[in-house]
Amino acid sequence: MSVWDDLVGQDRVQDQLGAAAQDADALVTAVSAGERVPPGSRMTHAWLFTGPPGSGRSTAARAFAAALQCTSPDRALGGAPGCGFCDGCHTSLVGTHADVEVVRTDLLSIGVKETRELVRRAQLSPAVGRWQVIILEDADRLTEGAGNVLLKAVEEPAPRTVWLLCAPSLEDVLPTIRSRCRHLTLCTPPVDAVADVLIRRDGIDPERAASAARATQGHIGRARRLATDEKARARRAAVLKLPLRVDDIGGCLKAAQELVDTAADDAKQVSEEVDVKETEDMKAALGAVAGGRMPRGTAGVMKELEDKQKRRKTRTQRDSLDLALTDLTGFYRDVLALQLGSQIALSNVDVRDALDRIARSSTPERTLRRIEAVIACRRALDRNVAPLLAVEAMTMALRAG
Repeated sequence: MSVWDDLVGQDRVQDQLGAAAQDADALVTAVSAGERVPPGSRMTHAWLFTGPPGSGRSTAARAFAAALQCTSPDRALGGAPGCGFCDGCHTSLVGTHADVEVVRTDLLSIGVKETRELVRRAQLSPAVGRWQVIILEDADRLTEGAGNVLLKAVEEPAPRTVWLLCAPSLEDVLPTIRSRCRHLTLCTPPVDAVADVLIRRDGIDPERAASAARATQGHIGRARRLATDEKARARRAAVLKLPLRVDDIGGCLKAAQELVDTAADDAKQVSEEVDVKETEDMKAALGAVAGGRMPRGTAGVMKELEDKQKRRKTRTQRDSLDLALTDLTGFYRDVLALQLGSQIALSNVDVRDALDRIARSSTPERTLRRIEAVIACRRALDRNVAPLLAVEAMTMALRAG
């Protein structure tokens, strides 16, 4: 099993990264031996992975990091880095390699403070590996100030440091940063390839794997969750009933309230366990005495933790809502395909009766307006509009068509 096995449907990207990893290996070997660096290297110090959600941006970055740290003896015999079995590959993939830092955020943004810490680390030499690799999975969430801090590090990198940035599109990253990175674009994996991964790697029943891959339109992470989580399947089923519940104003408002409440419950469920553990660990670290009383001067630290937890809960609720809106967009996409007589495969064949009913009772023009209403709701949530207000406006627009 090589490090590239989880990179689904990205043969072109895999070839480019594999070639760069070989050049990087040759470069390090030459420098270590005091030899001249080979000319025309395809390795560079900063990479930007872009592609739609579920395309595998972070998976590609992790695989590349593992290939850069590969210590397999086969490399000396002409083998490609990235065996998947050596200590360098294994620890990089599971997230325990001392020289591979994976940065992701469960908050709304990445600020200047966190970015400065990354830049400081980027100046260090590798401790045990061949490269110092920093994977920034949410480069699109950098604030403007954080982006400017990162720019300096990307402009003047340390000799053995590699930045791997991930974002949905080029426009989500500051122009000054993306102009200094090598750009790789990933595409949405084929449904069949996603189903094959679920069967092969997760042992999921072929029929369920195919259904999950089709329902999520090639999004690997969502497909895995849908195939393995009964609650996720129940939530999706409830969302797909929404188009049949907006026949009157009362139905619109009730459906909107239930959608927001479900997202809030999801956020609460995810956050509670983490928040309690974080709070207890922080109190113990600060030296809480019997009875839970905190030492003097620690109130500010605890308030900072509470603010972080509140922002994380907001992000989780927003992500849950966005997932529901994505499923809703897929529903109306299937309705439009039926109305236009398209031969493309439907994503939601498990609710074919509802699709047929909506398709017969409306027109392609109304369906397009409904898709636009869902997109407008997602944009409103991105602009911090109150979730209930945004969803109510959407459900009323779905009713009007």
